[in-house]
Amino acid sequence: MRWIYLALIILFALATLIFALQNLEATTMSFLGFRIRAPLALLAVVVYVLGAVTGSSLLALLRRSYQGTRRDAMGSA
Repeated sequence: MRWIYLALIILFALATLIFALQNLEATTMSFLGFRIRAPLALLAVVVYVLGAVTGSSLLALLRRSYQGTRRDAMGSA
């Protein structure tokens, strides 16, 4: 099962890279009053990396929280 997950991650990263290389024109992005003009490829890669970091952090937090509640439940039983 680990190989399937790894293959899916590689395929998604490859698709993102292909998208980035095909969209090199500059684009303007605004967020909360900030404006940035950068290539769409760069913005796509930045959003992908931020999503990966955020997702893995959230997963780690949920795992620790779940393990902590199990430990507490086992200690009081």
